[in-house]
Amino acid sequence: MADTQRRGRRIMMTRGELDAFLAGQRTCRVATVGTDGAPHIGALWFVWDGAALWLYSITRSKRWAQLRKDPRIAVVVDDGHEYGELRGAELTGRADFIGEAPRTGEPCPGLDTPERLFAEKYFGISDMPHDGRHAWLRLTPESIASWDFRKIPG
Repeated sequence: MADTQRRGRRIMMTRGELDAFLAGQRTCRVATVGTDGAPHIGALWFVWDGAALWLYSITRSKRWAQLRKDPRIAVVVDDGHEYGELRGAELTGRADFIGEAPRTGEPCPGLDTPERLFAEKYFGISDMPHDGRHAWLRLTPESIASWDFRKIPG
């Protein structure tokens, strides 16, 4: 077990690497827990602001309903094709619901940064379009595990 932990520390991303990785990736997988304890996993677009992962979710989704009852959440962002290229991060914690749901664009200063980042990242524009179907979830991670197999020697 000790060898695995040492190797884990060697391949984990630095804070700068993690920030750049999360800023550059487009899709994450979000795991929630149902009332029966069964997991539910789905893909979402996201933005990382350096402290929190922001998820723009459909409010009439299974994910949204499950998080309303149990806010525990785990998110994986990963990349790579060959074994030696694999890298990623797992973020866990609790989801916070931010702004109105569904989001229609009412002023909400806490959403200025994530909405600007999201609009630039996915639409190439500076103002967030609102469709009246989505709303914001914020995951401020309680824990983050990262890996970058490109750091494995040899």
